[in-house]
Amino acid sequence: MARDYLPSLLLLPFPPDPASRPALNAAYRPALTAAFEKLKDASTAQKLTVAVAHPLLRGPGLRHKTLSWPQAQSLLAGLYTLISIICAELHIPTYVNAGPGSVDATVVVLDHNRKRRYEDFRPAIESNNTAIVDLATFASAYYPWNYIFSVDSETGLELRSIYLQLAEQRQLLLQDQLITVKGGVTFSVPPHDGPPPPSPGTMPHSTVCLGGTFDHLHTGHKLLLTAGAYLLDIPAKGSAETCNYIIGISGDELLKNKKGAEFLEKWDERARNVIHFLSSILELSPEGWKAVAAPSIQQESGDFSTTFRDGSVTIHCVKIQDPFGPTITEEGMDALVISAETRSGGKAVNDKRAELGWGPMEVFEVDVLDSKEITDTPSQSEDFSSKISSTAIRSQIAEATARR
Repeated sequence: MARDYLPSLLLLPFPPDPASRPALNAAYRPALTAAFEKLKDASTAQKLTVAVAHPLLRGPGLRHKTLSWPQAQSLLAGLYTLISIICAELHIPTYVNAGPGSVDATVVVLDHNRKRRYEDFRPAIESNNTAIVDLATFASAYYPWNYIFSVDSETGLELRSIYLQLAEQRQLLLQDQLITVKGGVTFSVPPHDGPPPPSPGTMPHSTVCLGGTFDHLHTGHKLLLTAGAYLLDIPAKGSAETCNYIIGISGDELLKNKKGAEFLEKWDERARNVIHFLSSILELSPEGWKAVAAPSIQQESGDFSTTFRDGSVTIHCVKIQDPFGPTITEEGMDALVISAETRSGGKAVNDKRAELGWGPMEVFEVDVLDSKEITDTPSQSEDFSSKISSTAIRSQIAEATARR
């Protein structure tokens, strides 16, 4: 089919409250499973954007938005965990450039509530000071799609109706592109002492830093990169200012003793994959995927950089040869994003900065992708964990190569 090269979209209605991993599993597993089963048999590698509606943003006007970062990253981690489990069960590779039979899935949060009304449904890109956009901006900047999946529930069909009225201004949609999938069970459990107060907003940052190998970019990497992007304080379009997202990527020399090192992607390829992924969640252009798919990358001293949103966001992919990278060579760093597995690394960075007489970076910890809260069967849990790391992916590639 001529559309097979296009990504597909799964619209998920509001998450359960509280959005625990078992609750997310009950609410979203049927829809996610149906979408992956539809895409996995395509003749080419497929992409799926999973967009979940959630009124996360608070604050007056477009330029003064805040969000609860712990809540946002927890939702992302829960969804990426569920995606990883489903794809392990269906034997679907999910890492970038995995070839036919794979589905490269990306999760985004859309700022939307049921009271929001769009008077004329005209396409409009109105960004705020965060990486999260509303339904109208999403429909205006991300298109065209191969398939659009929506959930067969009251809130799911309501979300689809509003989205399609916005999206049809950008893309002519055929009936065979619109697929309704089964919904799950969504619970909203009020706490015993009344409704909770709104989650406190997280102060956004002009410079955010994180690091990793980013080999065979997978769901764990996507969680880390998206969570970091959700911390950015993005200047207004046309402003002379920019926010900086610094991604330290381990140099090839640092990884030469890794297991399966012969199947490691070269630094340039890993950096390009990071930039292309960030383009899919940060760039906003009325040209849709045409702009997102081909970011302009500058190279200087072996590092890569690019800009999104007309220069409001600058991405720096920096080659690192030690565990610290630019966090101990550049004083003006605001925020450091780590995973729970690398908690000690955050402390080591700030200890080193203290030795230099510099102030500490604020450390933000992303949840790990762990199936234990969802899968009780040890074999299923082991199957999940065996497929989620770059090391495991290289082992699978080595085995496949040996069989040829």
